[in-house]
Amino acid sequence: MPSWQEYRETARSRGALALELYVVLSVKSGPEADIPAILPAHLAYQAEQEAAGRLAFAGPLSDETGTQNSGDGLIVYRAASLEEARALAEADPMHSSGTRRFTIRRWLINEGSLTLTVGLSGKRVMLS
Repeated sequence: MPSWQEYRETARSRGALALELYVVLSVKSGPEADIPAILPAHLAYQAEQEAAGRLAFAGPLSDETGTQNSGDGLIVYRAASLEEARALAEADPMHSSGTRRFTIRRWLINEGSLTLTVGLSGKRVMLS
């Protein structure tokens, strides 16, 4: 089995994007009552990471009924290394407070598409 770097280079050589991001699965570990107290600091931290270009995507996950009642979330970071991404996740107030714990994985994006629509006169942006 090839190393991660070998796999990434093989993907690039065949024309794939091979964009390496870091996916954080954040799950509840402390009392649910702590989440509302930590949420403002968590959201401010996420906004800082987004402004700095380190946050690609983030948001809550729903359960099979479609409700977001678990306190779990998914965060996707842009980072130079797994260690840098781990440091970003550890600094998140939800994680540093012990309200949530996380697992982190490298994610190599090779396929897919995004559509960005920008409506100039209405100052409307839509991503799908």
